[in-house]
Amino acid sequence: MAATDGGLPVNDQNAFAFWIDKDVALAGKKTLTYTGSVMFNDCIIMAGGSGTRLWPASSSQLPKQFLPLRDHSFFSAAVDRALAVIDRDKKSRVIIIAGKGHVTHIVKACANYSGEDLRRLLLIPEPEAKNTAPAIACAAMYTDWMTGAERKMLVLTSDHIIEPLEKFKIDAAAAEAFAQADKLAVFGIAPRRPETGYGYIEAGTLLSAKAEQPEVYGVQSFREKPDREKAERFIEAGNFYWNSGMFAFSSKFILDEFWKNAPSVILPFKKLRAPDERSFRTERGLRILWEWLDLREAYREAEAVSFDYAIAEKCSSTIMVRAGFNWTDVGSWDEYAALAGTGEDGVSHPEETEVFQTGSKNCFVDSDMPVALVGVEDLVVAVRSGKSGRDGTVLISKKGETQKVKEIVEQIRKKGRTELL
Repeated sequence: MAATDGGLPVNDQNAFAFWIDKDVALAGKKTLTYTGSVMFNDCIIMAGGSGTRLWPASSSQLPKQFLPLRDHSFFSAAVDRALAVIDRDKKSRVIIIAGKGHVTHIVKACANYSGEDLRRLLLIPEPEAKNTAPAIACAAMYTDWMTGAERKMLVLTSDHIIEPLEKFKIDAAAAEAFAQADKLAVFGIAPRRPETGYGYIEAGTLLSAKAEQPEVYGVQSFREKPDREKAERFIEAGNFYWNSGMFAFSSKFILDEFWKNAPSVILPFKKLRAPDERSFRTERGLRILWEWLDLREAYREAEAVSFDYAIAEKCSSTIMVRAGFNWTDVGSWDEYAALAGTGEDGVSHPEETEVFQTGSKNCFVDSDMPVALVGVEDLVVAVRSGKSGRDGTVLISKKGETQKVKEIVEQIRKKGRTELL
């Protein structure tokens, strides 16, 4: 992909005066405003996924985002983030996109909110999983129908740890400023190691680096998950960042990008009619767009493709905000154990797991039934007894090797034992 530097006039130093508290014209288009506060009109939370990297605790019925972590779930933390960055206009929404099989988990989690916050939440259950581009197109089209106005929108993931909230809000404010000016804003994470499991963003020209404000770069290219050798070259280059999977844009801009770059995704949704009141139902206070006429057909016809591939890689007006917040994907049991475990005597575990042990060291146990360890070291033990109706499953892994769980999952698929997933 050719360098775009976000479509900004990189030689015009006055173009970056938006970092002070006033409006300035940018490239003859829209006006950028940056005050450090965030007021998105809508947030989209991507809450789908099959949940295999933390198998067997996570599964297609209970993906990672609904697993407990500390005093909440990954998903609940994402809702908290969304509520923190939308304005208080009565029409602002947090739109949750998830599979119909996950509705129960979402309703349960959202029941913890009340009053104005709960009234801002809307769940759109997907008839089938078609990757992230159709999900975002669906939410953007819904917003366009229901408001008829241009909206500033932020797309959030639901299965990552992002802390602290205040730093996230600062970075989101920078992204919002560019979304106002018809740019696609992405968030890049400074890599901590040559990771082969993440996509990368190649940063171009530095557009702003004011003190106490996030660095913003043009985007040179997007790179797919690399092999080890290429990942090491990315680290050495110094201008490659992990792709967080979060985006900011205006609704009109992104719909135009869909029509230009991914008509096979957006066209089926154009055939939908705006939902009427009969399309909705409410469960425990959560409003759900349950029966959107012809939505199933739209999903059936839409191309299954990621937003990165369909839009971000092809967009000529993309910028990257270098994240100042801490970001953790929690893509393995090793990472989850470091975050979720509490305990003494060399064995850690979530509070709800009952463990008995003697002579064991540096182990982590996550189980819905009691587990006893005798004289073992450096193990991750995950047990699901089958109480939930699934077949019982057990994972025993050496610490440091849990990334290979994906190989076990693939073996299970090849043997046709998908009921275990």
